[in-house]
Amino acid sequence: MDLSKTLLLGFIAGVTIVIGLPIGRLRKPMPSLKVFLNATAVGILLFLVWDVFSAAWAPLDTALAGVHEHTGGLGPVLGYGALFAGGLSVGLLGLVGYDRYLARAGSRAARGGPGAMSVSERPPPVRGVASWSPARRLALLIAVGIGLHNFAEGLAIGQSAATNQVALATLLVIGFALHNATEGFGIVAPLAADLDETGAVRRPSWGFLLAMALIGGGPTFIGTAVGHGFSSEALSVVFLTLAAGSIIYVVCQLLGVAAKAKRSDLLAYGILVGLLAGFATDAVVTAAGV
Repeated sequence: MDLSKTLLLGFIAGVTIVIGLPIGRLRKPMPSLKVFLNATAVGILLFLVWDVFSAAWAPLDTALAGVHEHTGGLGPVLGYGALFAGGLSVGLLGLVGYDRYLARAGSRAARGGPGAMSVSERPPPVRGVASWSPARRLALLIAVGIGLHNFAEGLAIGQSAATNQVALATLLVIGFALHNATEGFGIVAPLAADLDETGAVRRPSWGFLLAMALIGGGPTFIGTAVGHGFSSEALSVVFLTLAAGSIIYVVCQLLGVAAKAKRSDLLAYGILVGLLAGFATDAVVTAAGV
């Protein structure tokens, strides 16, 4: 399959992430709906953690089997192991450091309010991501984690298309497109609880939602282009483990938000729905023999 048709497949697989984004603009979501949406996002992300780890561990498992069967050495085991541990560490701890940096920047801006110091001493206003609400920053972190995951999915599409496995590539696109539709919902779920100083819901702009779609879904297209040119299990392991680390951090944040509501029943229902949605869409990819 030529590059233009392959890129079209990558675009189709990635663009469906926008389907779930309009939920972020709900005007007055009920408190119970907020908890349920948050919990469903947790379920979707928990599925992605399992999915990512399964794919990232496969090359290492193959290398270990080679050692056991005396058909391979320890070199691949140590190499893939280092990539696995390094990617996971950077993905998890990198977001911890970045989130703390944004929180410190926001608190410095809050302390520099009117009357706190003279105009000449007052720090410059915080701009960019540091000025966003915690809910919007969490949505961004979810989009980043999903984007890393989707880059690895794009690699699979590009590699199968490059080897003229058209049926496989098509089924991958269908499955990943369904995946991305649920992932878009996971990105915007925290925004249902984004309130301003008066307690009113702070609705995200369409520009913000499209930016999150680009961060989360765009890497599918990029990965497809890269995968069409060459295949690399090492590159896949790096991006998958980066995604796993970042998604784990986000899940911890979402569980903290859910705990404040003290609705363990809705938390369980939402997680169950999210998990089932993830496995249902994965069934299409499994049907392709992947």
